[in-house]
Amino acid sequence: MSTQASELGPAARSSTWRTPAIIILCGCAIGMLGFGPRSALGFFVQPMSHEYAWGRDVFGLAIAFQNLLWGLGQPVAGAVADRFGLFRVMCAGALLYAGGLLLMRYSSTPLSLNIGAGVMVGFGLAGCSFNLVLSAFTKLLPAEKRGLALGAGTAAGSFGQFLFAPIGVALIDNFGWQQALTVFGFLMLLIIPLSLALSTPPAASSASAAPADDQTFTKALAEAFGHRSYVLLVLGFFTCGFQLAFITVHLPAFLVDSGISTQTGGWVIAAIGLFNIVGSLSVGYLQNYMPKRFILSTIYFTRALATLAFISFPITPFSAIAFGAVSGLTWLSTVPPTSALVALMFGTRWFATLYGFAFVSHQVGGFLGVFLGGIVFEKFGSYTPIWWLSILFGVLSALINLPIVEKPIARAVAQPA
Repeated sequence: MSTQASELGPAARSSTWRTPAIIILCGCAIGMLGFGPRSALGFFVQPMSHEYAWGRDVFGLAIAFQNLLWGLGQPVAGAVADRFGLFRVMCAGALLYAGGLLLMRYSSTPLSLNIGAGVMVGFGLAGCSFNLVLSAFTKLLPAEKRGLALGAGTAAGSFGQFLFAPIGVALIDNFGWQQALTVFGFLMLLIIPLSLALSTPPAASSASAAPADDQTFTKALAEAFGHRSYVLLVLGFFTCGFQLAFITVHLPAFLVDSGISTQTGGWVIAAIGLFNIVGSLSVGYLQNYMPKRFILSTIYFTRALATLAFISFPITPFSAIAFGAVSGLTWLSTVPPTSALVALMFGTRWFATLYGFAFVSHQVGGFLGVFLGGIVFEKFGSYTPIWWLSILFGVLSALINLPIVEKPIARAVAQPA
């Protein structure tokens, strides 16, 4: 076996061309493409709302459905990928994602917007987003390479945000929002050939398998949700989704309401993506040397402080970009330690499934962040109550993560007959 092949996890050793570098490079490209367009959807709120005379609650509801269905679909996509392999799941996800963006381009009613931007993009993200990329890294790469690879995969999603935010603004300004969505939709089809590098084989039971490898789906779920540290991790992840989704969808409009130009808003979202590359890579490295629960607690508390400072002073282009930079350092930085803790506690056999259920909590938070943001703005003409709710959730999650125990769950060892 070659040196490069020996560096791979067991699931990837049968392919000679899939070196660790190829796996990581293609996975990062998928993460960038998958996360990019959905992070730029906030820039479509005003042009679509103006064209069809919608309130922000209409667009907010569609994106809220997207976040919720992304979360609900993630454990299903993860379970299918764990059982039957990842390639088919990613192909289906990419086609749904592209189709949803194209339907959104032709949406003229709230119903068609909910189906395209909400249902189709939501389920599409479940099948081809960076969550399954992280699952593939966990299965295909050796343990010593996973930490940095998980950080790189998360950072790639942030680079997609950095790249697609100004591109989205430029496309809307120069060609219109319909053409921008068309371009985004066709770009999603690139995920299909890239996912060949992340293909995992179907699971096969064996009489000599370790307890975790021979574990059934229902037993894996019962074990996870009966484990206190996993439940705490899942509860804390709710806040991450609430904060990220609210900011992604409503911050551009909030900045315009505060007298900040749309172009500056684009660079604020881009700054979040750019600085999260630093944050995700740094956390991916640091989690090899520091307790992951302390990293998570620090991230959530830092977000709360940054939000408090942002809304406590007048909104200027400088304060907006500074908020974007600080938020970026903590944006998706929760993902590497969260996913690493799931793998540490339960192993890799049902990783995509169990991380998928953690992600449900994340996306329920995202649903509420987007939906409540639209409802509160339409009722009070201000996002202030949601900003304060975000601060409260940040402090609570900082405390919730501290009692997590970072060690594998104890399992009975199978005895020979």
